[in-house]
Amino acid sequence: MGIINFGDVETKILCIRNFQVILDSDVAELYGVKTKEVNQAVINNSEKFPKGYIFELNQTEKNEVVKKFDHLSNKRFSPYLPKAFTEKGLYMLATILKSSQATQTTIAIIEAFSKLKTLSRNIKILSATEDESYKRELLKQSGELITEILDDNTQSKETETTIELNFAVLKFKHTQKKISS
Repeated sequence: MGIINFGDVETKILCIRNFQVILDSDVAELYGVKTKEVNQAVINNSEKFPKGYIFELNQTEKNEVVKKFDHLSNKRFSPYLPKAFTEKGLYMLATILKSSQATQTTIAIIEAFSKLKTLSRNIKILSATEDESYKRELLKQSGELITEILDDNTQSKETETTIELNFAVLKFKHTQKKISS
């Protein structure tokens, strides 16, 4: 797969049982190994994966993700229920899988989760704060995060991204101008 970037990771993050997770087959693809190897690493190191680090989807959840996400259609006829790695589980897996690609993938995963958490936190604070100066700073930071999340690493001399989000209590519009060197 080569160098892993934020976009590669971000598209694989699913919300299941109110957790942001990445399924075992997607983890394997990101790490450049077979799904069987990821699951074997978990079995061989079960003490490193307590409750809240990894869970097995039930049949209904499996059917739902297969229906919603095209890249998981090959799971439709698999007799195995996928395992879902939470952020903690992914960090722990990173301590077990040792390779250059595993290191790069771990960094990309940490960055993806961190950016999503920061953006979520900023949106929550924006709806509650009265300080206009602080709001402008949060909007700027959030706009930069959204631009990074949506950036597809294309080469261009200059881009301008305008993002407008309308939440129940907040309308957010930010323009980010990016000049490549």
